[in-house]
Amino acid sequence: MNSAGIHSFFSKNRDGIEIDGVSDVVSFDEVGVVMETLSGSMAVEGEGLHITVLNITDGKVTVEGRINGVYYFEERRAPKKGIFGRKND
Repeated sequence: MNSAGIHSFFSKNRDGIEIDGVSDVVSFDEVGVVMETLSGSMAVEGEGLHITVLNITDGKVTVEGRINGVYYFEERRAPKKGIFGRKND
C-alpha cells in the first residue's frame, strides 16, 4: 500500500483517472470500476474504460477512458443491478 496511507485521485479533462490508496479492485468493465480504498468503497463510472495501471502493492490504479462520475459508498455491499445498483425500469 502507498507508504503515506493517503487516498487521492486526479483526473484532467475527464480523460482518465489516477487513484492512490487502493487496496482491491472488486469489479471492472468498460462502463465502471469498483474498488476498495483507504476511504471506503469507490466507483468510477464512464465510457470506454480500461485499467492501464494496476499495482495493489503500491495502492495505485490508473483508468483510461471518459470519466462521467466518481462515487463513494458508506458501507461495503454488492450492487444489486448494474454497477451502481440502479434498476432498469
